[in-house]
Amino acid sequence: MSIPAITPPQRLLMGPGPISADPRVLRAMSAGLVGQFDPAMTTWMTQTMELYREVLRTRNEATLLVDGTSRAGIEAALVSLLEPGDRVLVPIMGRFGHLLVEIAERCGAEVHTITTDWGTVFTPEQIEEAVGRVGPRLVALVQGDTSTTMNQPLEGLGEICARHDALLYVDVTASLGGNTFAMDEWGVDAATAGLQKCLAGPSGSAPLSLSPRAREVVLSRRHVEAGIADGTAGRGTRIRSNYFDLAMVLDYWGEARLNHHTEATSMLYAAHECARLLVEEGMDAAVARHRLHGRAMAAGAQGLGLRLFGDQEHRMNNVLAVHIPEGVDGDAARTALLEDYGIEIGTSFGPLHGKVWRIGTMGYNARKDAVLLTLAALEQVLRAGGVPVIGGGGVGAAQEVYADAAGAATEAAR
Repeated sequence: MSIPAITPPQRLLMGPGPISADPRVLRAMSAGLVGQFDPAMTTWMTQTMELYREVLRTRNEATLLVDGTSRAGIEAALVSLLEPGDRVLVPIMGRFGHLLVEIAERCGAEVHTITTDWGTVFTPEQIEEAVGRVGPRLVALVQGDTSTTMNQPLEGLGEICARHDALLYVDVTASLGGNTFAMDEWGVDAATAGLQKCLAGPSGSAPLSLSPRAREVVLSRRHVEAGIADGTAGRGTRIRSNYFDLAMVLDYWGEARLNHHTEATSMLYAAHECARLLVEEGMDAAVARHRLHGRAMAAGAQGLGLRLFGDQEHRMNNVLAVHIPEGVDGDAARTALLEDYGIEIGTSFGPLHGKVWRIGTMGYNARKDAVLLTLAALEQVLRAGGVPVIGGGGVGAAQEVYADAAGAATEAAR
């Protein structure tokens, strides 16, 4: 049997993620392997921890990677922080809030929820009322939910949770790197992410950080596997997952270097390079870049006559949802965009499935040529679908945003 080698087609991934990885990240992934306890490897692990402290804006010692997609990081955080019967509050503003509910329930937690319409966010007052009423041990929410494109404000939530003796966990998978996130300043106790959005890498590694308070909760349940016992006694209730046991993962990444899993070497290379590039650019500059190209894409979509979805004041910089025009087959249009132009955009989930398109400008694709090419191709697809569009309307509107930004930069430099 002869099976051909994998030869991926040329694609520009302009959906809600995954995105086209930065070539420098792919190049890093192709480097040769070393042993998991090779001095070079442990040095890179230590560097990766320090890089993600910069990306997450934290000094948390417990900052590391969980091998697996962003969902692996979520599950590791929740299963390690929650014991059966713990109360959890999940504010749901989209599809990924429901995911937090499911994972917390699988941990045996008593889960309480509050909801808001898709396309809106919560006020601090709404969350504080629910925290006071429920009395949770943990509040778990998503900062940027790509299903709705909304960016939940986090300022003040850490203080609310601390006042009510609750931990605050935030999923920053879709928002980190393209939107401001300040873990320590905002009092976030646990945060997890993934590489495949604004970090410009492939899916498969989940950066994670724990505050000293969250780290103590995890270590209060520390047990060492039989066969590598270090002479310490087990503490508390054993964490229900072996692979996602953060107490053991902390021992693996820490000075003890107690064996746990075998670190996914090539994914560590990728995660290291993703963070290195962001830190080199500067986190404020990276957020500004995503804001600029997100604004240009939004202006261009409106220039094509498309109507934006949701509360634009609270939209993420890096992903946009637009209503599919009346009479247009949304899936057929996405297929045409992919087959004729090699560009991928997304639809959405649940109540928005088939009603909106989601267009990403994130990571390596948060750049001018990617925005303009997508708008030009989308214009042709809309025209073929019978939508009356102004020729060059999308590209022209986006160019105006870029021209204004260039003018402002020139003026500021004088």
